[in-house]
Amino acid sequence: MTAYIIRRVIAAIFLVLVVSAVTFLIFFWVPKLGGQTTTQLATQYVGKDANPESIAAVKKNLGFDLPLYEQYWHFIKGIVAGAHYKFGPDAAYCHRPCFGYSFKNHVEVWPQIKQRIPITFSLAIGAAVIWVVSGVAIGVVSALKRGTIIDRLSMGIALAGVSLPIFFTGLVLLGLFSYKWAIWQNVQYVAFTSNPGQWAWNLILPWVSLAFLYSALYARLTRAGMLETMGEDYIRTARAKGLPERVVVGKHGLRAALSPIVTIFGMDFGLLIGGAILTESVFSFKGVGEYAVEGITGNDLPIVMGVTMVAATFIVVCNLLVDLLYAAIDPRVRFS
Repeated sequence: MTAYIIRRVIAAIFLVLVVSAVTFLIFFWVPKLGGQTTTQLATQYVGKDANPESIAAVKKNLGFDLPLYEQYWHFIKGIVAGAHYKFGPDAAYCHRPCFGYSFKNHVEVWPQIKQRIPITFSLAIGAAVIWVVSGVAIGVVSALKRGTIIDRLSMGIALAGVSLPIFFTGLVLLGLFSYKWAIWQNVQYVAFTSNPGQWAWNLILPWVSLAFLYSALYARLTRAGMLETMGEDYIRTARAKGLPERVVVGKHGLRAALSPIVTIFGMDFGLLIGGAILTESVFSFKGVGEYAVEGITGNDLPIVMGVTMVAATFIVVCNLLVDLLYAAIDPRVRFS
């Protein structure tokens, strides 16, 4: 097991480096292939009142005229150890992990992302708990009641959840529970450290709207897995030995059906941490997803690059944890 963990950690670190290289090439090399010059890129850092002297200083200080491999080295060095920037007469130190300064407001990108991560994480963790618990429970019940009205009703709701987009369900929930019945009159993010009760209360609608889509997917996946495993020979053997039905279903049937659930959960949760853009936009939450939209619409390259790196790192970490959890669930993985 220790050797397996070491291999997976090394592979995760290598994958993060690959992601950083691809991200760097997309944002620094591809624009040059599209005809953008280093002068045009440097002008975005200077602003509207750009002059040849200030543009030349930015190009020198940010290393835009250096070879590509040296630029990548400075990019990685800035993420690991920070970087010094000098814009004309002003000098500044970008703390690690340094993703540069925003074109729009000339502040460091990472502190802005760090400030918004708790909002996105709060949205993701609550929705994840709801969709996993409800989706797996509905899938198990539907599989055990195959062909009954419960099964048809559950799969009908799951089909509706898969079909309806998040922005639609979010707006419907806001229209009903915030405007018509005024149960949630002022849905805004409250920090968990400030008021845990208000934090959870204000996140119920975003949690439900986000979990509705994913719980439907998990219900269908769990049902398919349970139908397959409950027909295996070892299930009949367990019943023949006189084991209680709850033990047969929970310990033998559900555990075998959880493997694909764990795999897809790692991907889904990692993507949500990267930024639940639609949900944050509907409920006006200033999370990482909303920050990414701000960078894209404003053509703010450092913001987009910083969010991309953070999101990719979260996804890699989540997949690493899933691999380790997968090995704990299925012993065959550890011995393969």
